[in-house]
Amino acid sequence: MMSPAKQSKRERDAEATRQAILDAAEKIFAEHGFDGARVDAIAAESGYNKSLLFQHFDNKLNLYIEVLKRSDKELNDVQAQVFAPWLEDETIVTDPYRLKPFLESIAASLFDYLVEHPRLMRMLLWEMAEGWQTYTKIISQFETEDLGMFERLLRKAHGAGLLRSDFAPVIQLTMFVQICQSYLAFIPLYQMFVKDEDLSSDASLARARKYIVDLLVAGMMKDFPETKP
Repeated sequence: MMSPAKQSKRERDAEATRQAILDAAEKIFAEHGFDGARVDAIAAESGYNKSLLFQHFDNKLNLYIEVLKRSDKELNDVQAQVFAPWLEDETIVTDPYRLKPFLESIAASLFDYLVEHPRLMRMLLWEMAEGWQTYTKIISQFETEDLGMFERLLRKAHGAGLLRSDFAPVIQLTMFVQICQSYLAFIPLYQMFVKDEDLSSDASLARARKYIVDLLVAGMMKDFPETKP
């Protein structure tokens, strides 16, 4: 019988192997999209053979799902940290002076996450270019509780007269991601026109972040005085 110490080491080694394969797969999927990615290339990048990849993930689609699930969990954890201070009292969505910073924090956290995870951003761009064909097959694998909560809050905010539109809340939230992603993906193009500033620098990204957050929130919320009367 294997000792607890050996069992623990074996589990740690297996998890390290799994994460190494996911890292390699994320890199290859980001470079080539789902259809263009080859399992041989993922195996070579990871340093493991194909049979081990199949042992852990069965097939390329399952590997793709697990890469996206890992990012989805990380993003959910980030969003949970953002939501937590605000959701102790849902009356925030009926008070414009608390709703505004709440929405700003959501938009800012999405921008920051995409900055820190360029491979995920490229995978999403590939999905968009391919008409979301692969994502359509696997979307049921992902958690949607946060979307339901966001939808409930936005409908409540609209009912309180704070939002400009009752346009589908889940689409409004998704557009937060799309607009942040669009700006970041277009930086190489923007750089051709803005030659006196490094648009990828921390300072420039901070300026862009503020502009995008302000734009998104101003587009959602009706105008109110800057301070409470």
